[in-house]
Amino acid sequence: MPDAPETPVHHASSSTAPNGKRWWIVGGIAAAMVVLAGVAIWYFVFRDTAPPPVDIEKAVESVGSADAASPGQGSLSGTWAVDTSVGSFDDFSGTFVGYRVNEELVGVGAKTAFGRTPDVSGTMTIDGSTATEVDVVADLSTLESDEAFRDGTIGNQAIETDRFPKATFTLTEPIDFQSVPADGEAVSVDAKGTLTLHGVTRDVTVPLQAKLVNDVIVVTGQIDVAFADYGIEKPVAARVLSIEDRGVMELQLFFTKQ
Repeated sequence: MPDAPETPVHHASSSTAPNGKRWWIVGGIAAAMVVLAGVAIWYFVFRDTAPPPVDIEKAVESVGSADAASPGQGSLSGTWAVDTSVGSFDDFSGTFVGYRVNEELVGVGAKTAFGRTPDVSGTMTIDGSTATEVDVVADLSTLESDEAFRDGTIGNQAIETDRFPKATFTLTEPIDFQSVPADGEAVSVDAKGTLTLHGVTRDVTVPLQAKLVNDVIVVTGQIDVAFADYGIEKPVAARVLSIEDRGVMELQLFFTKQ
């Protein structure tokens, strides 16, 4: 008898499973890329990039901790000058004066606008345990932030650094520390004086914290500034939805004895 015809055997396509697996892999990679893109957008666009506010404990790290074996200069009497060689402006561990203002940007949302300059000079005269004179000058024309457009805008808007490049503080009442602070001891004081900003001079009281560490007097402080008090108009820009009508002026100074 002739052989019966063979019944055809249907095998599963050899490409079906691999293709399905391949699509799962492609889909997984695409999903991962979306997540990474979202993280990147948040990090570079939406994340608030303003540095932390000034802090005395952080500032003293630039001069080290108090050395009990080195009692320091003893008497504080004399003239002390702002020393810009301590720390670095790159990581804000050195001397600077700056501002912080809350703003809302198109497509970004609420952020803290900031700007800082290391170009600060000044002197402080101490007699015993009393600071009798303090004069500090900051060059606002060299303020730097994380936004080039902001740095350019304040030249002819807001604080108008092209017209008013300097901000100054002059002490008008002595600061009595009661006794000479020990090395490493934090002291909180109110400095009463005049602040000149945007060509306008006002009486102010600046809360300060200070520490004497390794023959360096470290000073930090911040003061609320209402724009209207200094004739400052809020800046206008296409990408700025809103900006507060006040901000904070902050300072971090290192004084060494002359």
